[in-house]
Amino acid sequence: MPYLFRLRVFAVLVLLVCRASAQPKPAYNLQFDHLANRWDEAMPLGNGMLGVLIWQKNDVLRLSLDRADLWDERKALDLSRFNFAWVEQQVLKKEYKPVQKLGDAPYDNIPYPTKLPAAALEFPIKSLGSVVSNVLDIRTAVNSITFANGGRFRCYIHAQKPEGHFWFENLAAIEQLLPTLIVPNYTSGKTQRENDNTHAGEGLEKLGYAKGTVTRTANSIRYRQPTYDNHFYEVLIQWKVLSGNKLVGNWTIANDKTAVLTEPAPDKTQKSHTDWWERFWAKSAVSLPDTLIEKQYYLEMYKLGSVSRAGAPAITLQAVWTADNGSLPPWKGDFHNDLNTQLSYWPTYTGNRLAEGATFTDWLWKIRDKNRTYTRQYFGVGGLNVPGVVTLSGEPMGGWIQYSLSPTVAAWCAQHFYWQWKYSMDDAFLKTKAYPYIHDVATYLENITRFETGVRKLPLSSSPEYNDNRINAWFLDWSSYDLSLVKFLFTAATELSRAVGKSQEATHWQQLLGQLPDYETNETGLTIAPGQNLNESHRHLAQCMAIYPLALLDVNKPADKTLIDNSLKRIEELGTKAWCGYSFSWMACLYARAYEADKAARQLQIFASNFCSPNSFHLNGDQKGGQYSGFTYRPFTLEGNFAFAQGVHELLLQSRNGYVQVFPAVPADWRNVTFTNLRCEGAFLISARQESGKPVSVTAMAEKGGILRIKLPFTNWQVKNILASSAKSEQEHIVTVTLKKGQSIEFTNVD
Repeated sequence: MPYLFRLRVFAVLVLLVCRASAQPKPAYNLQFDHLANRWDEAMPLGNGMLGVLIWQKNDVLRLSLDRADLWDERKALDLSRFNFAWVEQQVLKKEYKPVQKLGDAPYDNIPYPTKLPAAALEFPIKSLGSVVSNVLDIRTAVNSITFANGGRFRCYIHAQKPEGHFWFENLAAIEQLLPTLIVPNYTSGKTQRENDNTHAGEGLEKLGYAKGTVTRTANSIRYRQPTYDNHFYEVLIQWKVLSGNKLVGNWTIANDKTAVLTEPAPDKTQKSHTDWWERFWAKSAVSLPDTLIEKQYYLEMYKLGSVSRAGAPAITLQAVWTADNGSLPPWKGDFHNDLNTQLSYWPTYTGNRLAEGATFTDWLWKIRDKNRTYTRQYFGVGGLNVPGVVTLSGEPMGGWIQYSLSPTVAAWCAQHFYWQWKYSMDDAFLKTKAYPYIHDVATYLENITRFETGVRKLPLSSSPEYNDNRINAWFLDWSSYDLSLVKFLFTAATELSRAVGKSQEATHWQQLLGQLPDYETNETGLTIAPGQNLNESHRHLAQCMAIYPLALLDVNKPADKTLIDNSLKRIEELGTKAWCGYSFSWMACLYARAYEADKAARQLQIFASNFCSPNSFHLNGDQKGGQYSGFTYRPFTLEGNFAFAQGVHELLLQSRNGYVQVFPAVPADWRNVTFTNLRCEGAFLISARQESGKPVSVTAMAEKGGILRIKLPFTNWQVKNILASSAKSEQEHIVTVTLKKGQSIEFTNVD
């Protein structure tokens, strides 16, 4: 049998097995015997561009409709009035109130720029009786609700089309269930923020929009809402009554154009929808003995599939699930690049969801021209930096400018270009996007830093969000956060320059890297900045960036291990009372990198049990009365959810220092563990199995071909699918093997 034919047969068999094993268990669906009575506990559906939350408000079934690119982008921040050099002078003069007035106050006092809600769709359901079951099948992304009188409601948002579908079955009085459109209260007269503990913004009335128009026919409703500067959006809903007591309908939202729908036929379009989700789930899978963590993991991956799609905007704080409470969303629903966007994409790489991860780099690429303009205007130099708080189109929003206008944001954003290349080994992406982007960021960092007395330094440095927005949030020497980011960026620029054949340029970036100082450390580990230890519990773990996600420190090196251990010990000593939910997810990744498996798993358990809504939304605060954190509020943001998923990945597979490590941090009581098709740097797909506490096998498949260096979880092994002599052992159980594109190798434990 020819080799290529056998390879194709093998690939097909692997795909079929993966599709069968990767589908989430029915037990991991969201299942209730009632409807949620608040928006942040609703059943969430989405396709990256459109989103809906299904819940009950009073006696009606409510569908809160959303579209990712609905924004008011009027400017509040005026960068013509100040710049980074002026901020430095104000800090040196210890006169900081003028800075807060110009840089921080507009974000707090002016309602725009902001993400916008679209509308809501309501059905009067009192006549249907109580809810018997309410199930969100995360395998198919379909919500089904059954009522006491036998009536049934189902809905989904098509995975690849800009339309949502709904239908009622077994209805006795269809005319009583026709939908009603509820428009946002842009003209209701309400200007006060909603006091529902969600960190809601001001009332939507503050935006000053004209009243929208609603046009009704016998089987449709069209709503056109003018927003600002001649922009508008439209919501279109249509329905029809079918024989057999059935009501079917669909809806869409259009931005700056007329909304258009085809005739509602949810049964006809559902297969292509569920086929997409089947392919999504087939990309990778994990099987864990801890059902709390495993269920939360699959709910996180479901949300990732719901909010990230090619052609859609990057993930904002709430993505396609903007608050439906009559107020602006928490923190205006914007892009926070001092942590939130970056953490939201962590699981896309190891989780083998590169297409979903690309929505971040696609968006960053799209806004880079505006970011270059911002860099020149605010920092006064060439190159590329990115605002820490930014609109959809890339405009800076301000607010706590130590972070919203931070000098190193682009370095953290650039890591995702680096990861997208390293995990895909896409040569075209390297040459056309990753290298140009990282080159521009490196150029900016060279320009903004100063080379003084043999050391390169920033004019001002900060560490999110240490000391909030006070003057002492600025440091006159490197924070560990900023220093780690610049070290990473110059390291990455060196590597990518070499990869595209620019050796002289690589040497230049290497020289700049050598001009950076060492980390400021002491008995507490990594400090916040010189002269500033971590002296309080704090939600941002920014001083540990070099441990994770940047992986500049390696626990396998004795000196690094001491520094890592001391840094984590210091965090433990100060406790978690000032943490948010995402802090626990991030801490799980840090512990995993330190091989502290049991501690990592405990962080994930705390996150899942204390910091999430019943629908799995990350609510930032401790929802069990402050058991682990003094924050007990409930603003919904997504980064904690997705960092949780990466915390699971870090227990199972880690790419580090030119090799991949299998089962690096499996908790002691996890006897049976399996994962399939997790991705590592080099574009290899790794699967592994542990039974009764003993690693059994590891399989690697080369998507692009190349040299695989893999640290196995066992000492003695035999191989399948390839000549044993081609796999060579190094120290520390690392095996090196060269694989062709599409070729796989299986290592079996023979201990």
